[in-house]
Amino acid sequence: MARITASVYTSHVPAIGATIDMGKTAEPYWQPLFKGYEFSKQWMKDNTPDVIFLVYNDHATAFSLDMIPTFAIGTAAQYTPADEGWGPRPVPVVQGHPELASHIAQSVIQQDFDLTIVNKMDVDHGLTVPLSLMCGQPEAWPCPVIPFAVNVVQYPVPSGQRCFNLGKAIAKAVKSYDEDLKIQIWGTGGMSHQLQGPRAGLINKDFDNAFLDQLIADPAALAQKPHIDYVREAGSEGIELVMWLIARGAMSDVNEGKPTPKVAHRFYHVPASNTAVGHLILENS
Repeated sequence: MARITASVYTSHVPAIGATIDMGKTAEPYWQPLFKGYEFSKQWMKDNTPDVIFLVYNDHATAFSLDMIPTFAIGTAAQYTPADEGWGPRPVPVVQGHPELASHIAQSVIQQDFDLTIVNKMDVDHGLTVPLSLMCGQPEAWPCPVIPFAVNVVQYPVPSGQRCFNLGKAIAKAVKSYDEDLKIQIWGTGGMSHQLQGPRAGLINKDFDNAFLDQLIADPAALAQKPHIDYVREAGSEGIELVMWLIARGAMSDVNEGKPTPKVAHRFYHVPASNTAVGHLILENS
């Protein structure tokens, strides 16, 4: 059967992608950030999965205010990097895994979660920046990717508890897939940041690190955090952190009573284009 071996959590700041694409990662401003991902790139080479299930939010690229799915799963064979206004990122086309994606969709919908099935879409920086941070600049990404888009842009957005429960449903779906596959689930977005209004540029280091602590040690309690706490403490875009709870809810301590996952790597850095960058790798026992 398929199994989830690890979860990866990372911010997906668009300026990070631009810095990589323009070859500016060694500049003094950016060097400390990319140093924090050196371990991760080697870890990825040593622990390459068969499939990545990547949770992210679309930034008005595949979807718009005309149509806003709360949860959308990509079931296509491939996904082209999107043109977000300055041309597509010069990164490989993302190869999908239609069979596993369709199985997960079937299982999760039967567990009473309403998913939007997406058979064709482009993917923006929300998905490609995490791949670049973890995999560098390869000619092809190391494995297929299943995109899973979450609406954290336009209210109403799903609660942390809903996302955590969805992670449990995804874990059950993966376990019921009748092929020996190693799956990683990635939760992306965050950490504290606000892009507009009088609080633009807000960063809350204490909140971010407390979130990481609780994500590791007590995710069930963290799932109960209300939206207003994210907005008040982490800025209007800090709500993206609920997507991390989908990945955390899929881990084996939550679903099978196994020990707390091993922390393979933890990293936190500010600022990166007026946002806080958080990163965590958890390995199932």
